[in-house]
Amino acid sequence: MSLKDQINTEKLPQHIAIIMDGNGRWAERHGEQRVFGHQNGVKSVRDTTEAAAELGIKFLTLYAFSTENWNRPVEEVNALMELLVHTIAQEKETLNKNNIRLLAIGDLDSLPGNCQAELAEAIKDTSKNTRMSLVLALSYSSRWEITNAMKKIAAGIKTGTISPENIDEKLISSSLTTNGIPDPELMIRTSGETRISNFLLWQLAYTELYFTEKLWPEFTKEEFYKAILDYQNRERRFGMVSAQISPTK
Repeated sequence: MSLKDQINTEKLPQHIAIIMDGNGRWAERHGEQRVFGHQNGVKSVRDTTEAAAELGIKFLTLYAFSTENWNRPVEEVNALMELLVHTIAQEKETLNKNNIRLLAIGDLDSLPGNCQAELAEAIKDTSKNTRMSLVLALSYSSRWEITNAMKKIAAGIKTGTISPENIDEKLISSSLTTNGIPDPELMIRTSGETRISNFLLWQLAYTELYFTEKLWPEFTKEEFYKAILDYQNRERRFGMVSAQISPTK
């Protein structure tokens, strides 16, 4: 039986988030410039998106570019931005063909003008698609997101539209860039690193974490299926004990 056939489609995570790590190291192992790894990583994005949609996953969030990534060499950042524009333009037709909606979270105003324009057009052109939402985290960091959320709430208190007594988890969640998107049940990180790198810190509170040694350009549909199977073999307790989750009859 194939890995895909082993997956219980009745117990799928609704939302999977992925830290796509290892493009640069993959390129260096092949004696190439780091941008070569980013270019080859696009195939893994296509394969993973296709696999998620085929299975019935409703939300797939990809950590594509962090606010910290702006500190990388200028040549690499510029190449990444060019690749982003090219890929979005190239994949828009495929997204529509497969009924996939494109969304983006992060400090989008910090992106180059051509990136913002291409992204906005793709989001608009795919807005009516309903099969799955592909969320790109661009110029994103969770501390930036939470700080902005606190500023919004503080502004509401200042104007009198928010009372301090009414600040709760629901209000904070609705002030984040992920408002309207369910928290991930599964987070995957490639490349063997075992940290979450300022990614969805609020949203990952009860998320199952899966780490693989595979570098992102090596991450195939089969590797994606392995992560989901691992998730399905776990017991999610949310602070309770096993007997409360699966009481004996």
